[in-house]
Amino acid sequence: MKRLNPALRAAACVLFLASTAVNLAAAADSPSTRFDGPAELPRVFVKSALSDTPAPGHVRLVKEGDNLQEAINSAQCGDTLKLQAGAAFQGLYRLPNKSCDDAHWIVLRSAAPDESLPPEGTRLTPCYAGVASLPARPDYHCANPRNAMAKIEYAGKSASGPIMFLAGANHYRLLGLEITRSNSDAAVVALSAVDEGGTAHHVIFDRVWVHGTAQGETRRGIALSWMTYVAVVDSYFSDFHCVAGTGSCTDAQTMSAGGGDHPEGPFKIVNNFLEASGENVMFGGRGANTTPADIEIRRNHLFKPMIWMPGQPGFVGGFSGHPFIVKNHFELKNAQRVLFEDNLLENTWGGFTQAGFSIVLSPKNQNNRCPTCLVTDVTIRFVKIVNVGDAFQLANNRDAGGASSAGERYSIHDILVDGVHAKEYQAFGIFALIISIQPPLRDVRIEHVTASSVPRYIISFQATNPQKMSNFTFANNILSSDQKIQIGSAGGGTENCANQPERLLPEGVFNNCFLNSTFTHNLIVGGANWPAGNIMVNDFAAAGVRVKHEGKGKYSLCRQKDKDDECKKPSPAIGAGTDGKDIGADVDAIEKRIEGVI
Repeated sequence: MKRLNPALRAAACVLFLASTAVNLAAAADSPSTRFDGPAELPRVFVKSALSDTPAPGHVRLVKEGDNLQEAINSAQCGDTLKLQAGAAFQGLYRLPNKSCDDAHWIVLRSAAPDESLPPEGTRLTPCYAGVASLPARPDYHCANPRNAMAKIEYAGKSASGPIMFLAGANHYRLLGLEITRSNSDAAVVALSAVDEGGTAHHVIFDRVWVHGTAQGETRRGIALSWMTYVAVVDSYFSDFHCVAGTGSCTDAQTMSAGGGDHPEGPFKIVNNFLEASGENVMFGGRGANTTPADIEIRRNHLFKPMIWMPGQPGFVGGFSGHPFIVKNHFELKNAQRVLFEDNLLENTWGGFTQAGFSIVLSPKNQNNRCPTCLVTDVTIRFVKIVNVGDAFQLANNRDAGGASSAGERYSIHDILVDGVHAKEYQAFGIFALIISIQPPLRDVRIEHVTASSVPRYIISFQATNPQKMSNFTFANNILSSDQKIQIGSAGGGTENCANQPERLLPEGVFNNCFLNSTFTHNLIVGGANWPAGNIMVNDFAAAGVRVKHEGKGKYSLCRQKDKDDECKKPSPAIGAGTDGKDIGADVDAIEKRIEGVI
């Protein structure tokens, strides 16, 4: 076979690559990849690999005692500042606009060699700051604690620091750093933020430990407001909390966005430990004229330590002794095109202004300063929720100042809920609270959920007649309640479609509250009076569900009679879904996908 000359070979290669790029672009833009059920997936994803952030310029070592701000000011696009490992730099450091580009990033990183830090794609823990463990937190397996990070510490009495992005700041990568505040009773707003009135873009936090102090008020780790193209990857966030009664704030988060007049997003939050008392992650909650969009949140552990709960052994609260204000794991008040998958959500309870919901989707026109706020196109899949007061709240509720713009197009599937508590967690003890007042909730799909028994209702409704919820699918789920009545009213007076006693039976509520909706092929443990097409059994044994089985995980389906007679017969859930799959979550897939998250 005759070989092509180099010029022709090169031309052929270009044509092949161009053709491949077109095909890949077409595939990425196909409806099957752009949507999950009713929800549109993010249109744009942030590239965060080291290969995506080249810094080909000069390398400068900054030692303890050197002027770090001067080093930042004099750095050119493409330069790397290596901060002495184990050193502490105290102050407020302003990162200015240097008009860099995708080929010339500025890197602020620990001077420790790469092999002294976890490899790219692996989560950094406090072990790399010489901290072998943190009380009541999951074991991060620190066999060799050593300080390979450089510490940047804020000693201010209020406001935000130690990292401040000035107007227009761009193309910064922070790597291998401990970002914190001094141990005092001062309240700090955020450890990293954009200067008031400015914007920032193309920023990556990579393998950093961002934390407050054990008892001080640190409201937020990273304020993402007014930022675009931001990634937070392979990092550890701890001790973000507000104190009840005596504190100066109410809601603490590891990171949040959703306020102002500037575009926000895309955001990438992947492979992090995220600990905060209020909402571990939240978007919205302030006045705004824009909506954060294209948000990717994957493979994170959202966690609240049980020592924050009053009455628990080893209880830790604020300096006043008052507890931290605990709310939710994940809340959206203003966001669109959000992908939330492969996450583990652990421990939350009520007792404050919330009732221990793990996930809350609730568009909010906060104080009538955000009539355009909306929550749309949200995909939540392959998620495990453990030890909570309640699992989900989907609430389109009219704020005191007025209604929001929209709350719709949610796809929620392959969810495992393990442990819902009521009285001891000062919670309702329900799987889902669904409220549709203004605007009406619509285009929601909840499928392939497996949940342990809930102390009260499976679902509690409040919807205002005559505006029914529409295009609501509730199918292929395994759910159980400790109550004889599985569907409840969440109040709202006579206008609530679920308020009349004779309508509290599931079939009556569904008919009265929904239009063009489907409630079928659910396996309801202890259920009665659900519409035809659902399976009702007395207990988990009759459902053919192993709730706990050594070596086989939790909530596995019986596929045949076991020798030890734990399974009396195959589960009626096997292959019985509307899609031909097993009813309930794909528990094995969830456990596999979150492997390594904890």
